[in-house]
Amino acid sequence: MQATVSSDAEPRERGFFARLKARLNQGRTWLGGGLAQAFGRDLDEALLTDLEDELLLADVGIEATEALIEALRRKARRAESADQPLRELLRQCIVELLEPLAQPLVLEEADGPKVVLVVGVNGTGKTTTIGKLAHRLTSEGRSVLLAAGDTFRAAAAEQLRRWGERAGAAVVSQTEGADPAAVVHDALEAARARGADVVLADTAGRLHTAGGLMDELDKIARVVRRFDQNAPHEVLLVLDATQGQNALTQAVEFQRRIGVTGLVITKLDGSARGGIVLAIARRLGLPIRFIAVGEDIEDFEVFDARAFAAALVGAGSR
Repeated sequence: MQATVSSDAEPRERGFFARLKARLNQGRTWLGGGLAQAFGRDLDEALLTDLEDELLLADVGIEATEALIEALRRKARRAESADQPLRELLRQCIVELLEPLAQPLVLEEADGPKVVLVVGVNGTGKTTTIGKLAHRLTSEGRSVLLAAGDTFRAAAAEQLRRWGERAGAAVVSQTEGADPAAVVHDALEAARARGADVVLADTAGRLHTAGGLMDELDKIARVVRRFDQNAPHEVLLVLDATQGQNALTQAVEFQRRIGVTGLVITKLDGSARGGIVLAIARRLGLPIRFIAVGEDIEDFEVFDARAFAAALVGAGSR
């Protein structure tokens, strides 16, 4: 038997979609730029050239842009697509790119706790993501323990404790500057003793170019594997959508160094245009578990490719 972290509340889904659509389309977004004007034109090579420029400006990246343009070109040749507006055709192409990667986090039930390691660079929202995920899991009846593995950032453990109180999850921490691997070790010991279902391990933010800090993640992973050779069961990489192509670079390096199994895309309510999600999907093909459009608990939801694509181009919810 297994538990899937999913979104099964229709009112919550509708509310999140509305916020996603509003926040993706504010400021200098796809619909605020040249793409909105392109939607009213006939689909020809001139339009595809202009659209290619707009997609690149929207952080979609070269690989994903080329794939989308080619997919649109193929659809334009089909008789059944001839009368469909560009907005709908583009939505379909985005869904085709993203839907295989819209995979919810699945934590199979086992004798010992499942371990989720949360990684990323500074400021992406790892601790907040852990708090929101803990709240979701405890709301589904799971027993959750949080490991305060970020021992370098001032008040990081205190921030995690506040989230733990909010989510009803215990927190294991040590003094500032302690060995992060030791904190995770203690958390795993405590989880076994208490019969916890899931351990969510916070880690210090680190630049993907910082070799020593990346080595530290390897050490944490080794400690986890001493408890369970199959752990960590999930390595969630948290990416800040406002960082554009830098987020893609981070994803490539974290995947190379530690083996990322799922993504969380945060800060889609900021200045992001959302296109970086397409760039990462095309380049890495990693499962996208969750997206976030704000700081509140309800601003965190399982990734839905169809809803995301519709919000991105300003179409309906499905």
